Amino acid sequence: MSNLLFKAAAPARALAKSHNLSGGPKLQQCLRKGARLHTASFRSRAERPNARKEHNARPSQRTFHATNTLLQKDPYKALGVDKSATAAEIKKAYYGLAKKFHPDTNKDPTAKDKFGEIQTAYEILSDPKKREQYDQFGDASFDPNAAGGNPFAGAAGGNPFAGFGAQGGFGGGFGGGFNFEDLFSAFGGRRSNPFQQEILVGDNIESHVSISFMEAAKGTSKTITITPVESCNTCSGSGLKSGAQRSQCHSCEGTGTRVHYAQGGFQMASTCGTCGGTGSTIPKNSECRTCAGQGVVRNKKTITVDIPAGIEDGMRLRIDGAGDAPITGRSTSPDARAQRGDLYVFVRVATDPKFSREGSNILYTANIPLTTAILGGQVTIPTLDGTVNLKVATGTNTGDKVTLPGMGMQRLGSRRAGSGDLKVEFRVKMPKSLSASQRTILEMLADEMDDKSARRVMNVSSPDPKDPDSHKDEGFLKSMWHNLTHHPAHEKDASGASGSTGESTSDDKGKKENKSASD
Repeated sequence: MSNLLFKAAAPARALAKSHNLSGGPKLQQCLRKGARLHTASFRSRAERPNARKEHNARPSQRTFHATNTLLQKDPYKALGVDKSATAAEIKKAYYGLAKKFHPDTNKDPTAKDKFGEIQTAYEILSDPKKREQYDQFGDASFDPNAAGGNPFAGAAGGNPFAGFGAQGGFGGGFGGGFNFEDLFSAFGGRRSNPFQQEILVGDNIESHVSISFMEAAKGTSKTITITPVESCNTCSGSGLKSGAQRSQCHSCEGTGTRVHYAQGGFQMASTCGTCGGTGSTIPKNSECRTCAGQGVVRNKKTITVDIPAGIEDGMRLRIDGAGDAPITGRSTSPDARAQRGDLYVFVRVATDPKFSREGSNILYTANIPLTTAILGGQVTIPTLDGTVNLKVATGTNTGDKVTLPGMGMQRLGSRRAGSGDLKVEFRVKMPKSLSASQRTILEMLADEMDDKSARRVMNVSSPDPKDPDSHKDEGFLKSMWHNLTHHPAHEKDASGASGSTGESTSDDKGKKENKSASD
């Protein structure tokens, strides 16, 4: 053990010798015992003017220690499953064992350890990535001190400086969670890659436009007004007035970074907030008066937007490069490349009194009379390109549909080119009131179709035959119907009329005969 302590203190002894601190007997004694020195204590008294002249406290002493990796049990054996077990089988085995060895229900002293093994095993096998790592590398996959097939595994996956943190080899001198990665990345900032040109991108802007249903079907162009941020024409985006030049930033001395001193003598660098990391600024009274040194101004302008046919309500159109320009003045590198944002136009489509829409299909409801629905016929319907005549089949009911292919909206963003369909839905228009003649005809139709459930008001088929005069006040249609159906009242009246006609004829004949005889 003494040899190990002596070797562990070797870096500290070498560092102390380089700083001429190894002359003290107490320090030598501490180094022989394996003490680890903080780098902050390597400064001499001359370098620390505010340090106390006497310090009676004993130097910090840390003993060498090593952490032994806890050997874990095979997770498959811990759960009692095979390596080919499915996720459902692993889950079922875990629940059964967890219920059995839970410390609250199992009073066995070893139940707690067994329960921990079960949880650890399930944590590994329930995660597909962890299970794959264990199947490939075994226990070394989860050993922080093992390489697992990766030569830089002990250094956080290939970073040779990742181990020098709060828990790394220089833990005594670089404590407090310090990480070399943070130090190196702090020097990057906006200029992390000196071979790549900086690109400044402006913000996107939005606008809205409303169109009619027919404009959405045919396509149209609309003029809209926007107020984007644009490059200043006076200074061409430089932010400088005529004849002025940028000067070195006084905050960072042209480096683009600010250095901050942390406790323990460390230095941290961050991007300069004055120049934004460019190292140069616009001097006072050298700003462009038009843009106040920003390099951009907001202007009002109108543009024409082409709206394609078939666009739907709520869709948006993107116009590249029509958005805001980026700020290219004060804290921007003069070598940076500017790129404007985009303009997004949201389209609102108004509803139409005749048509409705389902995707690329158009729906139209055609109202037809009752007689047309019963007898069939032809109706005229509107389309996107005019009107067309559509045949109505005999016996059409409300809800019946007819599809006219290719007469709908143009398809957008679809592999299927062309247009949608026009779907016509019929709705039979029922009369709210009926005249006497209309009711008579319908009652006659009900009688002809042997409809027993229809209500009769005119009673065209059942007048009172006992009343000889019951048919005298009926209408023309009802009288005709009775004549066609040989109603008894009409037959009696017809026979009486024929009898009287015959008597008149015989009398006339007798008179004629008497007249001829007298002559």
